Amino acid sequence: MHVGKWVKFIKENINFYRDGFFELPYLSNSPQVIVKSIVNSPSVNHVEEEQAVYRNNPFSKGVMRYREIEEGFWVIVTSITFKKNVMLKAVYDEDFPSDYYTLTFSVFESEVKLQNTFADKTPFSSKYWGFKKPGTPVGAYFYKESICEFYLFAFSKDWAERNFSFETLPADNHIKKFLNSDNGFITYQNIVPNAAELSKEILTNLENNKHDFFSKSILKTNAFQLVSTFFKNAFLAQREGNYLPIDTPDYRKIAKAEKLLLDTITDSFLGIEFIAQKVDMSPTKLKLTFKSVHGVSMMQYHKEKKLLLAMHMIQNTDLQIKNIALATGYKSSSKFTANFKKRFGKMPSEIRF
Repeated sequence: MHVGKWVKFIKENINFYRDGFFELPYLSNSPQVIVKSIVNSPSVNHVEEEQAVYRNNPFSKGVMRYREIEEGFWVIVTSITFKKNVMLKAVYDEDFPSDYYTLTFSVFESEVKLQNTFADKTPFSSKYWGFKKPGTPVGAYFYKESICEFYLFAFSKDWAERNFSFETLPADNHIKKFLNSDNGFITYQNIVPNAAELSKEILTNLENNKHDFFSKSILKTNAFQLVSTFFKNAFLAQREGNYLPIDTPDYRKIAKAEKLLLDTITDSFLGIEFIAQKVDMSPTKLKLTFKSVHGVSMMQYHKEKKLLLAMHMIQNTDLQIKNIALATGYKSSSKFTANFKKRFGKMPSEIRF
């Protein structure tokens, strides 16, 4: 898209407000186009020698760093704090080809309310993976004061075929089913165990802005390890899903349902009917849509986040394990221990010592 045309488009659409969110579009045909669209958005400072774009506007503050790792393979890392409720909307220019897949690892920082403890809240990071097919229009919803990091890996169809051979996957593989479906976006929870550590190394590498052989090699190794581990685990995952297309309003309602679950991690599960009423969706459609988006039921999602919070507290606080059980909403230490061991393969006491 011509720069003047994009500037006109963004100015006309940047303040569009609907259902409690400001919609902020960005062009998503390819990583090159993504970078150009952000560079040519209002209130940004592009430092070309750093390959970094700094922005501070009424909606968000942060920095985006980008690198072409090799032909057909890019990484774009964004650290951002949202000042308003925002929907980032991927849009496409029909004048350009859309032949890039995107795989995004997202980290959202928040505070979680605790039960039965002197500390009212504790920091907690939620981590997600999203895999998007070329040309998929999608909106991602973020609430005011959210602090997020996004590690977006963009790779062309040719690069993907050379490295992962999607075409050779068996017909019953769920990734193959997804690629052959009308749905263009799929998410996963914690599918790469060491993702947080590797992604931080990538961010540090980009911040240091070194272009010597060693730095480039480390960046390529870490980026490829994250992407390849994701696909290795995704290929093996026994995920259920009908992969039906989901329109943008449904994504907004799923985001609201997800926020209700995250805000009540340490409470009892709110119940499908209650959540459905809050997000204005039928219980049946909510169940199907949430599972299609996240790969698990809402109850499973709530239970998983509760146990991940407990793991975080065991590793990062000095609270006794029985108090962690109470703080995360378990009324029985024995039930907490049984659930924890089933999920992580170890007793809580084995994690700490």
